[in-house]
Amino acid sequence: MTTEIHLSRVEGELADHSFPAARSDLAEACAGTTVLFADGEADLGDLLTEIEQERFESPQDAYTALQNVLPIEAVGEPGQSDGDA
Repeated sequence: MTTEIHLSRVEGELADHSFPAARSDLAEACAGTTVLFADGEADLGDLLTEIEQERFESPQDAYTALQNVLPIEAVGEPGQSDGDA
């Protein structure tokens, strides 16, 4: 698959796959899907391989685990946070 999706659409993309799913199988199936961030992009398959969890019970389970490996570029404009005020 060679598509581009926004981060807000990743959970829906994951829902297109069968669950429960092994991390390696899901990463392989999602390789080539580019996730577009606020300031950058990354391959969804590569992001999934960074997750320590070996198996996902649902798309929500995979999406929640994915949140822990997203780069800083995924969450808004650089230098913009409530802590900077």
